[in-house]
Amino acid sequence: MLVAEVSSSQQSQLIDSLKLELKNRKEDDSIKVLILTKLHEKLMFSKPEEAKQYALQTLAISKKNNYKRGLGIGNMHLGNYHSNRGENDSALYYFTEAKSIFKETKSTRGIIFINHSISSIKQTNGEFDEAIAITKETLKAIEKFEKDGDLKTKFIGAQHNSLAGIYIEKGNYNLALSEALKALKYFEEINHKSRKADVLKQIGDIETALGNYESSISYFQEAIDLYKELDDKMYLAYAHNSLGISYQELKRYDNAKTQYNLGLENSRAVENKLSTSNALHNLGELELLKKNYKKARDLFLEAKDISESENLKLSLVNAYQGLSQVDYHLNKFSSALDYNQKALDMSKSINALPHLKDTYQLHSDILLKSGNSNEAIKYLKEAQKINDSLYNLKKSRQIEELKAIYETEKKEAELIIKNREIESLTVKAKNDKLTKSLYGIGMFSFLTIAGLLYFGFKQRIKKNRIAREKQEAIYKQEIEFKKKELASQTLHLVQKNSFIQELKENLEKIKKSPELFKVEFRRLVMLLKKESAEDKDWEVFKSYFSEVHNNFDIKIKEISNDISEKEIRLASFLRMNLTTKEIASMLNVQPDSVKKSKYRLKNKLSLGKDDDLTQFLNSI
Repeated sequence: MLVAEVSSSQQSQLIDSLKLELKNRKEDDSIKVLILTKLHEKLMFSKPEEAKQYALQTLAISKKNNYKRGLGIGNMHLGNYHSNRGENDSALYYFTEAKSIFKETKSTRGIIFINHSISSIKQTNGEFDEAIAITKETLKAIEKFEKDGDLKTKFIGAQHNSLAGIYIEKGNYNLALSEALKALKYFEEINHKSRKADVLKQIGDIETALGNYESSISYFQEAIDLYKELDDKMYLAYAHNSLGISYQELKRYDNAKTQYNLGLENSRAVENKLSTSNALHNLGELELLKKNYKKARDLFLEAKDISESENLKLSLVNAYQGLSQVDYHLNKFSSALDYNQKALDMSKSINALPHLKDTYQLHSDILLKSGNSNEAIKYLKEAQKINDSLYNLKKSRQIEELKAIYETEKKEAELIIKNREIESLTVKAKNDKLTKSLYGIGMFSFLTIAGLLYFGFKQRIKKNRIAREKQEAIYKQEIEFKKKELASQTLHLVQKNSFIQELKENLEKIKKSPELFKVEFRRLVMLLKKESAEDKDWEVFKSYFSEVHNNFDIKIKEISNDISEKEIRLASFLRMNLTTKEIASMLNVQPDSVKKSKYRLKNKLSLGKDDDLTQFLNSI
């Protein structure tokens, strides 16, 4: 606590010093704009309304003096103010104004910062393709950046970091991980500790999203160590909260509570209302799991008050949901429905579909428990509609990932072909050099023979090259077809097994209520008929997979004679870079079961403890 107090004191002294300097500065010039800029940046999170006034002053002075740079900065700061409040339309207006000014003054750095902000808003609005396009546009702008070296490397890393964030929001976690690792490489190259910490936390978040909670912990911890070294309490708070979630998912509740409390402590030290609200909500969820309902209620109420005062809409949805769950467990159904309705209205206003689905589901549960089964069915149907929508969205994301994997492998195949052509040209060049050397000897007869031999050799190379190119073209077409079919079969397997799991969950729910059974029975029968075609999925998948990946099943059997068909299936899915969670869904088992199977497969392949199974399978 002493360190936190010292740091907070130093921050306060710096702000007081800047305010005094501002007061003493009589001239409305660029120096005054610089002071206002620094004050805005120091207070934009802790005291946003005060920071806004500094941004307005920056604009007023810059307009008076026609100071273009100040006009760009002032508009950018006002955009930041509205963006932090979730007022995206207003934020986009000011960011667009700033971008126009930065373009006029040819400020590449300004354009980079503004594009990043606009991309973030597009991402928040769910306009992911536009966000990706803007970020890639920024990468091109950075390539033309007049300053080379560490700054340019930092900017490039930041854009890959942003792309990773967008892909996380899209649910394309493989692509997100690829971009995050690129960003990490750039930041490590220039030893930029704060950005490296940001990316490490981001990779931890990706691992969490994939259900790899154990592996996420090491990334979060490494990020935390760097944030501590830098005394960056704002982002340290976010990292502690994320680490707490991983521990909670692993049912290590004491560890989770420790991390949430550290998140809360650091959030309060820098007066970050958003992460304070998040930490309080996480602590409330933990107490709810432990059935400590009074403690949970107090924490959710505190989170609600902060969220209301700062207009943090998503945090407010979480707080209302938490309070509704507390009253639901205490059989206070009227109050539970009131809080739930508030969460419902707020979720609709910001189009937060996953929250909306959970809110409808809880509303149905409350009504069912209170004896109002007819109304319960109505809200359950609404939850199911959103669930179907999210399910379809998830499948489209999986298709995008499979396409991306396919395109990557296609480019790798093209690169191999190009390398072969380069080798052929190298051979030809060597032969040319040999011919010239022979010419220097001055032996006319030998030269004539050599020329004839070379001509014949050249013709033979040309003939072989044409034949090889034809064969490679045929091979490439076959591979492309097989890869498309393999992607299709993989997706079908995912959809089928996800359907079976969802069906089981729905049956468990409706068996508790005769009314639900009557409503849902006919629809379930129709769905079952649709999915009950003769099952040759695995054999078809194996056939295509073997052709695309050069008899993978035969090669793996050569390594281990006693490997089973189920283990070959698991190895194939790992070779496709599917996650543990996706494989569990496809095999209709629990993720823990997949982890045990991976361990047994690793032993059969004689791999050591530190050997990476997926990496080994990719090398076969």
